[in-house]
Amino acid sequence: MDARPLLLGATASLAIAASAQAERGSDGEVRVLYWQAPSTLNPFLSGGRKDTEAAGLILEPLARFDERGELTPWLVDEIPTVDNGGVSEDLTQITWKLTEGITWSDGTPLTSADVKFTYDYCTHPEGGCAQQTKFGGITSVETPDDLTVVVTFDAPTPNPHVAFVGLESPILQAAQFAECLGAAASSCTEANFGPIGTGPFVVEEFKPNDVIVYAANDRFRMEDKPHFAKVTLKGGGDAAAAARAVMETGEFDYAWNLQLAPDIIASMEEAGKGSILSEFGPTVERLMLNHTNPDPALGPDERAIVRPHPFLQEPAVFKAMSMAIDRQLLVEVGYGPAGKITCNWVPAPEWHNSDTFDCDEQDVEGANKLLDEAGIVDTDGDGIREKDGVPLKLLFQTSTNAVRQDTQELVKQMWSDIGIETELRNINASVFFGGDAGSPDTFQKFYADIQMYSNTFGGTDPQGYFGNGLCDKAPTPEKQWQGENISRYCNPEFDALYEELKSTVGNEARGAIGRRLNDMAIEGGMMIPLVHRGRIAAKSNTLEGVVMNAWDSELWNIHDWRRAQ
Repeated sequence: MDARPLLLGATASLAIAASAQAERGSDGEVRVLYWQAPSTLNPFLSGGRKDTEAAGLILEPLARFDERGELTPWLVDEIPTVDNGGVSEDLTQITWKLTEGITWSDGTPLTSADVKFTYDYCTHPEGGCAQQTKFGGITSVETPDDLTVVVTFDAPTPNPHVAFVGLESPILQAAQFAECLGAAASSCTEANFGPIGTGPFVVEEFKPNDVIVYAANDRFRMEDKPHFAKVTLKGGGDAAAAARAVMETGEFDYAWNLQLAPDIIASMEEAGKGSILSEFGPTVERLMLNHTNPDPALGPDERAIVRPHPFLQEPAVFKAMSMAIDRQLLVEVGYGPAGKITCNWVPAPEWHNSDTFDCDEQDVEGANKLLDEAGIVDTDGDGIREKDGVPLKLLFQTSTNAVRQDTQELVKQMWSDIGIETELRNINASVFFGGDAGSPDTFQKFYADIQMYSNTFGGTDPQGYFGNGLCDKAPTPEKQWQGENISRYCNPEFDALYEELKSTVGNEARGAIGRRLNDMAIEGGMMIPLVHRGRIAAKSNTLEGVVMNAWDSELWNIHDWRRAQ
């Protein structure tokens, strides 16, 4: 694969005329709103998109995914394959060749040692790396010369393009993070808040949970880019205020993650100052079911750690909860054309989308019958069912967001119709998705019975994403509460099937295993999927070059953004 055209940016054709006349930084400032404010610029210490996307202006992977979900060289000359000799015939090794001449923003060269260090950083046994599944199956990372990285796997690996690929697996500068390995990772504030990168921008100022000011990287490898000299990424507020600031008042140029009711979006767009961008990828709004006991009476080494949950692993309970939900109503109220009903963890790409489940229609009568037959009944006449003497009372938490609070209220009522009492709680999104090991309110801590959010993966192969269901990936105090298995689901059969996926060749065969993993997770009560969500953002009519990407970061091509002439 020839990387030279791609190094101009996948959307360069939209900007050739303008960029030929413009110098780097000639378009001044672009103002971006992420109403879920970033709390760190180290993507290895957070599972939140707000943090990984904010870091993506600075830190870059070896390769990433374009707007079609296709793998694209970024810091390398080409994508390694068996055909070009970059992947061994037995699929146990991949060799990356760094593009010569790329430097960090401090002027030092990017080398293979930085790539190896990134692996050592995230796999350190005392660390709390949020992206550990990206490095699964790797036995060694070797650096025969400054531009060559050789990754060896413990078995044939048909999809070797996971580590160092995509938004959540960028390269760290070894010199800057050398003293931040293991338990020291979270305490390296200067590095975590101001990483040195190879990307189009550098950090000028970072106020966690508030604002980031970036300046153009004078050493960025793409000539005359970025077009903007400054990016101000403002956090806080809510989705409605963010959309209004772009489409009605024109104070900002771009607003991210506009999870708003469709009628609100339509009325704002009528103001004529901005337009909506929308694209479907694999993002799913879901209810995560806690497989541990979140009882606050338990101590810090037991709460949300000890298994099982008092009643949420009972199939009759979580199946009835799913049956009682009117997903069509949730889509109509909260998403409109930007939402679709889904019963699946991975609804896209299509070859991974299981057809096992049918959740299009609400079935309250069937849900009540299922619970009755399981002997989970109301024994004292208070309207709340009990399992083994434990009332079906839930604490249901999510981030603060109008659509999510509407969904909470609707689901609460739906569950009350089957004898389940629900207490609702919402948490500031910057805190909920922040990853602060000292906070009791993060989604990783999961100090509740149910929590709702969306998640996704980069590219079109969800192997690493399915790794979020592995037993050893649950957040724990020992890992500084990092880990991708938020529900604490643990099934040895799932783990074994995942190992089979890692060595399976071909989309058809991999899709078949992926659908089985999806079904095992749903049947095992890891989650209750609700809505297949499109990504929605608002763009100022004065901003050009923006290409919505549902398979990577929304800011993936910010170096191509420019002010309309």
